Amino acid sequence: MFSTLRNIFKVSDLRRRVLFTLAMLAVFRIGSYIPVPNVNAKMFDPTQNAFLGILNTFSGGALQNFSIFAMSITPYITASIIVQLLSMDVIPKFAEWNKEGEHGRRKLAQITRYLTVVLGLIQAIGFSLSFDRMIPGLIIDKSVSTFALIAITLTAGTAFLMWLGEQITEKGIGNGISLIIFAGIIAQVAPGINSIYNTWFYPHPERLFLNLVFVALLLLGIVIVIIGVIYVQQGVRRIPVQYAKRVVGNKSYGGQTTHIPLKVNAAGVIPVIFATSLLIFPTTVASWFPQNAVGQWFMTYFAPTHWFYVTLEVLLIIGFTYFYTAVQINPEQLADNMRKNAGYIPGVRPGKPTEQFITRVMNRITLAGALFLAAVSVLPILFTNVTALNLYFGGTSLLIVVSVALETMKQLESQLLQRHYKGFIR
Repeated sequence: MFSTLRNIFKVSDLRRRVLFTLAMLAVFRIGSYIPVPNVNAKMFDPTQNAFLGILNTFSGGALQNFSIFAMSITPYITASIIVQLLSMDVIPKFAEWNKEGEHGRRKLAQITRYLTVVLGLIQAIGFSLSFDRMIPGLIIDKSVSTFALIAITLTAGTAFLMWLGEQITEKGIGNGISLIIFAGIIAQVAPGINSIYNTWFYPHPERLFLNLVFVALLLLGIVIVIIGVIYVQQGVRRIPVQYAKRVVGNKSYGGQTTHIPLKVNAAGVIPVIFATSLLIFPTTVASWFPQNAVGQWFMTYFAPTHWFYVTLEVLLIIGFTYFYTAVQINPEQLADNMRKNAGYIPGVRPGKPTEQFITRVMNRITLAGALFLAAVSVLPILFTNVTALNLYFGGTSLLIVVSVALETMKQLESQLLQRHYKGFIR
C-alpha cells in the first residue's frame, strides 16, 4: 500500500489532482468553523435532537457551529432528486435533454444549480426562523435585515459547496459532492469517540472492564459492517456472452466468449443519500411551525428514531436503488448491441428474450443490494435504542464512507494502471 501511495505522487498529473482534492476539502473544513453573523453559536446544540444530529453529521459539525456551511449540500441533493425524477418523461423537455448526451446533461446541471439556490434560500429562511423560536438567544439581533443576512449567508455557503464539489469532480479525484459528505462524516468520528467516553467511561469508572467489552463489540460490529459493504459493493453477477464467428474478406471476427458484469449494487450509495435528504426536507419545513398541529405531527413521525421514519427510509432506499439502477443500466440497449454484434447469451434467444433475461437477473440482484442498503441504514436506530448514545455515525454514515472510499480508490487505481504502476488491488 505504501509503495502505491508513493507511485501516486510520482505522477505529476495525479499528484496535482490529489493535492487539489485535499486543498478543497481543507477549505470545506475551515469554512465549517466560520459562524454566520449575529448568531451566538454557543447556545446551539443539535446533538440533543435526532433530526438535527443527522444534519450535523452530514455537515461535518458545521451545523453545531452554525457556520456558513451549516446546511451542507442537502439542498443540492434534493434538487438533483427532483430534476432526475422530472427527467423520466415527466417533463418532455427534460427527458429530451436527458437523451441528448453531454450537451443535455449540462442543461440539466444548470437547472439543478438554479433549483439548489431556490431550495437553499427556502431552507435557510426556515432554519433561521425555527431555530430562533426553539433556542432563545441564538440570534442576537432579531431585525428583518439580520434574518435576511443569515438566510443569504447560508444559501451562499451551500452554493459555494456545490461549486467546490464540481471543481473536485472536474480537477480532482472522485465525485466531489460525495467526497464533501465523506469529509464531513469523518470529521465527526472524534466527537463520537468523545461521546462514548463521556457516556460510558467518565461517569462510571468502576465499570471499566464492562465498558471495554462494549467498545470491543462495537468495533467488531463496525468491522463486520465494513466487510459486508465491501462484499456487496464489489459483488458482480457475470452473464456469459458468446459471439458468433464472422469472416469478412481474409479476416475472421468474433468467436470469443466474454461476459456482462452486473453489479449487485449498481446504484452505489446514491439511494441512501437521496432517501435521507428527501426525508429531511419535510421535517425542515415542519420546524418552521413548531406550534402547529401538522408541524408537530411531522416532527414526531419523521423523527429518525420513529418507526414511521424508519419504514419510509427503507421503502425509499429500495425504490431509489431500482430507479438509479434503471438509469445506469439499459437492458434493451444491451440486448440490441449484442444482436448487432452477433452476440448471444447461451440458452437465450437474441432480441426480446435476451432483454427480458437481463432485466430478470438485474431485478433479482438489485433486490439483494437494496435490502442490504436498507438493513445497514437501520443499524444506527437500533444502536441508539440499545446504548442510549447520541451517536449519528452509524450504518448510513459508515456505508457512505466505505462506498466513497472504494469509488475514489478505483479512480486512483485506473489512473495508476494507465501509467503502468501497480495499484491498491493485487
